[in-house]
Amino acid sequence: MENTDPTRDPAEQESIDESTLASGEEALSQLMADYEIKLGEMRELVLRERAELDNQRKRLQRDLDQARKFANERLLGELLPVIDNLERALAADVAESGGMRAGVEMILKQLLGVATSAGLIVVDPLGEPFDPERHQAMSLVEGNGQATNTVVAVFQKGYVLNDRLLRPAMVNVAQ
Repeated sequence: MENTDPTRDPAEQESIDESTLASGEEALSQLMADYEIKLGEMRELVLRERAELDNQRKRLQRDLDQARKFANERLLGELLPVIDNLERALAADVAESGGMRAGVEMILKQLLGVATSAGLIVVDPLGEPFDPERHQAMSLVEGNGQATNTVVAVFQKGYVLNDRLLRPAMVNVAQ
């Protein structure tokens, strides 16, 4: 069905149809431009959300890796006095040391093996230069042929867990 008015002149009717058509095209163009702008905004929002989720995933993975890496820190820290006492028992000069000494040595070796497999590294700096990051100086003593700032005695070994100092070594340092 045609949209024509019989009372109007056909030329006038054609002019009205063209102007209506032109204004409709203009409205559609404007509507399309608006939707393209909204589409661009939505794409940008989606990209930002994806980037944020990716960053959060990476951050959580890094935190999880750190937690796994240092999960044994507390346990190993509590085992250090046990290791120290076993070493003291071995250092004691006992007249009857035979089987007992061999047993203590074996226990110490096993304990250190387990601790080493968990990432524990012993810091025994005797004869090395003093490192305030890993050593705690108990006193300064005469060098007696040792270079200045060299560790001349170790009172207590230090320990490092996965590049993190668990306990500094207690040492005497040459003046």
